[in-house]
Amino acid sequence: MFRKDHFHKGLWSQGGACSFLRHDVDQPALKVVAGVDECDVCGLFQHVPHLRPGHVLSCARCGNTMARRRRTSEIGGPLVFCLSALALYIVLLVSPLMTLNIYGRENMVTLMSGPLEMARQGYGSIAILVALASVLMPGIVLVCMTLILYGASRDEMPRWVRPLLAWYEKLRPWSMVEVYVIGLLVAYTKLVDLALVILQPGVYLLGGLMVMMAAMDSAFDADMIWRHRSVTRRPGLGMYMAEGRALPPEKHMLSCHACGLVFVARGPVDDERDMGDCPRCGQILRRRKRNSLQAAMCFLVAAFIFYIPANMLPVMAFVKVGHGHPSTIISGVIQLWEAGLYFLALLVLFASITVPVLKVFLLALMIGCECRGRASHKALKRLTGLYKVVVFIGRWSMIDVFMISILAAVVRFGFMASVTAELGVVFFALVVVLTIFAADLYDPRRMWDAAGYNRQGLGHSRQGGEEDVTELRDMEPEKA
Repeated sequence: MFRKDHFHKGLWSQGGACSFLRHDVDQPALKVVAGVDECDVCGLFQHVPHLRPGHVLSCARCGNTMARRRRTSEIGGPLVFCLSALALYIVLLVSPLMTLNIYGRENMVTLMSGPLEMARQGYGSIAILVALASVLMPGIVLVCMTLILYGASRDEMPRWVRPLLAWYEKLRPWSMVEVYVIGLLVAYTKLVDLALVILQPGVYLLGGLMVMMAAMDSAFDADMIWRHRSVTRRPGLGMYMAEGRALPPEKHMLSCHACGLVFVARGPVDDERDMGDCPRCGQILRRRKRNSLQAAMCFLVAAFIFYIPANMLPVMAFVKVGHGHPSTIISGVIQLWEAGLYFLALLVLFASITVPVLKVFLLALMIGCECRGRASHKALKRLTGLYKVVVFIGRWSMIDVFMISILAAVVRFGFMASVTAELGVVFFALVVVLTIFAADLYDPRRMWDAAGYNRQGLGHSRQGGEEDVTELRDMEPEKA
């Protein structure tokens, strides 16, 4: 039997996913706080009212959207889009995307052609990354969503649904169908001047898949799935009813990073202390992400180092009738601009040049704000909003990587015309992945902690004394 320290924590530092490997482990005494949620970007615990369909709950301090109730059916709506997307995905796997015709010679590209060609050219790491983001992950997240909705539709939701939902929310950002569509569009604009390009049914299937997955995400309400069943009872676990009462001291409270369930302990909780497994989703409970500052800084420094060769080295070489030269990212933007494709030129410039610099700069600014330990409420609110932007735009820098894989797969005519990947694409892909990890590992709540905004619970008396003692006694765990 694996121990949690050997496998569970090492598998996912923010809260492991293999909860079935943690049996017979002593759990710290905790109570579930009913009617309270924690803002995941500023750390404020606040009472949560009942939300009706169409209502949105925003944080009272930073304005972050904490919950949104959809007007569609919580199961039926996302299930329709999910099954439609799954059908499109299965057909897309065997459908061609486009055909390139040069003087009667034709090459056809499918979804798997890019990764296979990158592997053939010796860029195995890029091939794996492209295959994961464009081929494997869309299928994985669609199968996960199907199983989640099936389990949630039953009167008694199976236990395996909860860790599956936690994994889904971690894996969903790595399904980059919409980014691949833009990369395909950029590749198409570069090919129309070279030869006859014939769009195949796969292009329309890919566009439909993008729309269906976006509609599925819009209709899906993860919070309603988490609240489908009551919290699993276990020895020493009780309920703290917060409605109409002052919240416990903030240092006594924590929330699950995966499902958002809020707990209170009888004493202060260290920020990175392992408080056992969440009884609802099975993830490790901690007040803050473990080693978030050090991990984010390491990934950020590495991304900054790789960003220099990523822009100086060529990312691909385009040869036509024996003539051609390697091109960098910025030279590709210039070519699009000179061809009159101003929108695509600006899009590639923003996604491939501006976004990586912006992510590094903003994350460095947040880390500096945390280390400094002083910031105004207005500045923290602005940085919190920028953090959400950094998380959202992180994967869009993959446009160039997808574009190069598509061009390398379709332009294979030997001496007549060919596209080969160059070393720069490896460094650029590393920058994209490292900045995504840096943003994901960083905990923005620590900025608010360092500035002193998370010292008390909302509405809790700052006098301490007997009132604190009374509330702490009230939080004593129920006897088994």
